Amino acid sequence: MGTPNVLYRLYEHKLARQIRRSQIPEHIGIILDGNRRWAKALGQGAAHGHRKGADHVSEVLGWAEEAGIKIVTLWMLSTDNLSRAKEELDELLAIIIDAVNQLANHSNWRVKIIGDLALLPEHAAKALKAAEERTANCAGMVVNIAVGYGGRQEVAQAVQDYLRSQAKAGATLESVAETICVDDITAHMYTRGQPDPDLIIRTSGEQRMSGFMLWQTVHTELFFCETYWPDFRRTDFLRALRDYSLRERRKGR
Repeated sequence: MGTPNVLYRLYEHKLARQIRRSQIPEHIGIILDGNRRWAKALGQGAAHGHRKGADHVSEVLGWAEEAGIKIVTLWMLSTDNLSRAKEELDELLAIIIDAVNQLANHSNWRVKIIGDLALLPEHAAKALKAAEERTANCAGMVVNIAVGYGGRQEVAQAVQDYLRSQAKAGATLESVAETICVDDITAHMYTRGQPDPDLIIRTSGEQRMSGFMLWQTVHTELFFCETYWPDFRRTDFLRALRDYSLRERRKGR
């Protein structure tokens, strides 16, 4: 092992020691950003970046499991991404399906697909749901895969689902308008039954949320990392956890 590797490992251990173990997030979200720019910097096509990014997912999830995190939500394909050129989108969907199948087949993690699968080609939607079903009885870390996901869209669908449920129960529009509350909408979100994310990590240097988990992140801490997703290192991950563990979360109080 060369000197740079030794120093890197020492830095990893230092970061790990600085994390307050009582302040490990239960649920983190990650915006996997920068695959295309990473590939472009290497003179490669977008598919190469997407493939390298997908190959990195299991490793990062392993870090999360090792840290004691219970739920990880990965944003792998947004509704905006669906407007990309057909060739790139087809390649990206194939890469995502392969990655999700690997997670479903080779771990004890419970995979949950969140997003509007009706926006995807039928074969892609079926493959993703099949992977989710194969892990239904897994007792390990929950891994939400956000595909065909948009934050505004999720809120709109939750409201629609709630209104349909009330109409089915015979409620009038006027009575619904008088009684609807935050909990009613929360109960129809993609992540219903799960705690809101404590921490969101975004790679690539972009400092915006782009609507990710729009409803659920009112009290969420944010960590923006300059590194493109394929180069996201364990030290980057540990820095995010250290930063989070040292913050005082007031939650509006």
